[in-house]
Amino acid sequence: MNWDQIQGNWKQFSGRAQAEWGDLTNDDLDRINGDRTQLEGLIQERYGKTKEEASKAVDDWHARQDAKT
Repeated sequence: MNWDQIQGNWKQFSGRAQAEWGDLTNDDLDRINGDRTQLEGLIQERYGKTKEEASKAVDDWHARQDAKT
């Protein structure tokens, strides 16, 4: 699954993202609207991660989404 599919179905995936990163609010996820860069930025901000760590976390989460669809 590519990121465009996640972005296109963000309402479905935003719940999964919130389950993964509970510090992100519904408003945060609505504002992100599937934008990967914004998601990584919020993960950096809320969890004190580096850019690389946030990118890896999103990569790992993204890879697991194929198994759930």
